[in-house]
Amino acid sequence: MKITPTGIAITLALVVVATFFIFPGLFPFKSSAPSDNSQAQDITNTQTASTMPIESVTELLVKDEVVGTGVVAEAGNSVTVNYIGALTNGTIFDASANHGTDGFTFNLGAGQVIKGWDQGVVGMKVGGKRILVIPASLAYGDQAVGGGVIPANSTLIFEVELLKVQK
Repeated sequence: MKITPTGIAITLALVVVATFFIFPGLFPFKSSAPSDNSQAQDITNTQTASTMPIESVTELLVKDEVVGTGVVAEAGNSVTVNYIGALTNGTIFDASANHGTDGFTFNLGAGQVIKGWDQGVVGMKVGGKRILVIPASLAYGDQAVGGGVIPANSTLIFEVELLKVQK
């Protein structure tokens, strides 16, 4: 059996989805992780995980899975990330592994990505991994994108790993 980057991405996304839906007692947003990102909200500052369907989030939710030890990402930096993007039903719609091996690079805070990324990646340190639950208002809003792969008004879930920061 050959292990591929796409297979790894699918497995990781299934683990994230299982954590949200199959094992709700292990819901990763119950405990607050320290973050320097004042624009992002941890779920502990809003509602409890047991009473809030993830599809109905109205604010960016952030959970650091691994806190990095490298350079901190700030608005204006060029950052490189690996990511997996999924809908709340578990459908993976994209992963950086599908586009090459060097990760995805963008200018943080420059509007090159959805607002949820511009807000949610700020404060990460190189080597860190973060889960972002992005409401439609900080993603694509009432537009369907990708030929309908992402329906209108979709909450999106991303697992993001910060690989590099360039000032």
